[in-house]
Amino acid sequence: MHATPQWGEEGCSMLRGLMQDAPLLISGILEYAARAHGEREIVSKAVDEPVWRYDWHRCDQRARQAAQALGVLGIAMGDRVSSLAWNTHRHLELFYAAPGMGAVLHTANPRLSDEQIAFTIAHAGSRILFFEPNLAELVARLRPLLPGIERYVLLADRGATAPDVADALNYEALLAREDGALTWPSFDEKAAAFLCYTSGTTGDPKGVLYSHRSIVLHGMAAGLSSAFGFSAFDVIMPCSSMYHATAWGLPFTAAINGCKLVLPCDRMDGASLADLINEEGVTFSGGVPTIWTMYLAHLDTTGTGVGNLKRLVIGGSAVPRAMAETFRAKYGVTVLQLWGMTETNPLGVISTPSPLLMAEGEDFAIDVLLSKQGRMQFGIELRIIDDGGVPLPWDGEQAGALQVRGPWVVDRYFPDIEGAGSDGWFDTGDIGTIDRFGFLRLTDRAKDVIKSGGEWISSIDIENAAVGYPGVRVAAVVGVYHPKWEERPLLVIETHEGQAVTADAIRAHLETKVVRWWLPDDILFATVPLTATGKIDKKALREAYRNQLA
Repeated sequence: MHATPQWGEEGCSMLRGLMQDAPLLISGILEYAARAHGEREIVSKAVDEPVWRYDWHRCDQRARQAAQALGVLGIAMGDRVSSLAWNTHRHLELFYAAPGMGAVLHTANPRLSDEQIAFTIAHAGSRILFFEPNLAELVARLRPLLPGIERYVLLADRGATAPDVADALNYEALLAREDGALTWPSFDEKAAAFLCYTSGTTGDPKGVLYSHRSIVLHGMAAGLSSAFGFSAFDVIMPCSSMYHATAWGLPFTAAINGCKLVLPCDRMDGASLADLINEEGVTFSGGVPTIWTMYLAHLDTTGTGVGNLKRLVIGGSAVPRAMAETFRAKYGVTVLQLWGMTETNPLGVISTPSPLLMAEGEDFAIDVLLSKQGRMQFGIELRIIDDGGVPLPWDGEQAGALQVRGPWVVDRYFPDIEGAGSDGWFDTGDIGTIDRFGFLRLTDRAKDVIKSGGEWISSIDIENAAVGYPGVRVAAVVGVYHPKWEERPLLVIETHEGQAVTADAIRAHLETKVVRWWLPDDILFATVPLTATGKIDKKALREAYRNQLA
């Protein structure tokens, strides 16, 4: 029997495909990994415990037990549960257990202030809070602010307790009561799965409610050759926190591609990362620049090698060019820049080469890959617009407001707050250019761009130039009040321990890198404050030094 089109007054109606309609669910990712790559190893550090070793098959079994335990505790479809947890195997199991049984996992950020953490948990409407042993004191402080939390669960070995939260249930004890004989339920792929809060907006943190569909599509796209380029031979260590935009989706992309997964808990210092990378054969890792600054410093002082490490994806803030060049030239490690946000699940663009780019010559291609955030990926549309909302050409010159849309881009904030525009385009708050190769270059955040005498100055360009000077650990540029020019750039530098760097030397170095009128009016040496996600806290710097040039 042949399907025939149905004609109406307006012409040919839609002809439906005759394929099976299976929902894209997070549980399907874990089921696949358990069956196709069941013996592929998962290695996890944990708080005050020996290293945990198991595989995707056992992870699937324990996630089912965790889902059963959630049901016993009264959690049902659509209910929210919160975690205050690090990059560990138990947190990984919750990543699959809660959404797998139809609930929503809110990954609270323990680096926020007590008030902000409590706000996100209360705003999420969570009923259960899972927490790590070394966060028990924090949970005890938060408890008076969390009347909606009915149960507290300690993510620790069986028999462990938390004196600060004496009535907390024990995660391993809960799992021991269940047999894992659970069939993952099937439901609408548009159902909510994760609730992640961003502090990159004005006012209170805003909740971004990821769906199963967005997580699965994002996880599939992230492993493509144009993105992270994974294969089943890769060993992946996420150093982006699992509470921050689901560790950039790596726990899902790793499972989809059958990769070995290494979880570092909360130990992101250079020595701990070097040990794990070398001992576990890590080939790929990712995190914010500050983590890799510490890692490089450790390698430099100890003479340690990088083992099997081949690729690093670095995002959260612009990658210092000197860092990328050091990894490439000294250690043979390719640095992939990434731009994204909590609102994009978070993958936006990645700096991988293309034939069109390489046709311009290797030197040209390397310059683009190291100086721009990356190229557009399948699933994400990009555009830049002028102040009147008119799209600008992709010429690499004209800068405008960056907007995005796609199946893993936020539509509305939780529970029902305006996010994207009526045309589906989401304004990222970034300013940038896009070149003919499809590469995005961010010139600033809209709130961080410096306007001096009516002309724009890019804080990112000055920071990247300054951090390339020997001895500079972190460089931050903010615009502060100036009586004549409205705003002028102020440069704050944090040096590596024991390094002597002078303002005159920095200024002389910058004179060769940026136009003269961009040079900072003052250069200070101080500890650069970081946000809860490891980014430079420019709000704090502007407040601290607002009258520095007055």
